[in-house]
Amino acid sequence: MISLPSKPQSPRHDPALALIVDSDPDTRQMYAEYLRLSRWQIDEAADGREALAKALGARPDIVVTDTSLPGISGFDLCALLRRDLTTQDLPIIVVTTSGFAEDVERARACGADTVLVKPCLPDTLLQEMRQILLARRSGTKSDAVEALPASGAQHTPRLQGLAERSPQPIPKASLSKAHHRRDTMSPPIPPPALLCPNCDHPLSYQRSHIGGVSEKHSEQWDYFECLTGCGQFQFRQRTRKLRRVS
Repeated sequence: MISLPSKPQSPRHDPALALIVDSDPDTRQMYAEYLRLSRWQIDEAADGREALAKALGARPDIVVTDTSLPGISGFDLCALLRRDLTTQDLPIIVVTTSGFAEDVERARACGADTVLVKPCLPDTLLQEMRQILLARRSGTKSDAVEALPASGAQHTPRLQGLAERSPQPIPKASLSKAHHRRDTMSPPIPPPALLCPNCDHPLSYQRSHIGGVSEKHSEQWDYFECLTGCGQFQFRQRTRKLRRVS
């Protein structure tokens, strides 16, 4: 059950501004509506290039981004923001469909303060956002600061004020440890027969990922490839929507 949100804790007196970056409009809408109820200002971006422009122009208090984005990936977005003097201390939360250790570590290496794995409930995201902004006010140092590349060693005082915390790739409060999350070629729900949205050729099924918050509330993502070269696609069984991921 998602608890009702309350007003965020922010270092600014006016409502905090969050930039939500995700190519899936349903995901952006879900997070945006919940955060607005909590008196956040929300800006949205559907791809990495738009997100970079808005982060540099609007100077949000925090960025929440997926890793699979058109144009510029979420990994590259993090790295670019960390290299720019005006955004190098900007808090970044990565919310990704991939729970693989190498992807989590890659996101951290690129500059993410926290990495969460989808499906991530809005109240879980809000809690992480609050903790980061509260940490800014407390003036403590985080592992995320120490993990940044040596080229960004000259950080501003705000960046040095990140919280000393060890972000987990999967939030303990939201995901049941007993639930067996896995990649499989024999998923519980048979993958559908799909056509490529670009060329109308049949998509080739590759694998499925079984995740979700618990065994009772599991989710299934099916992955396909267009053999004509249009790329790889993800089909989410719950929403019955297909999107390109690479």
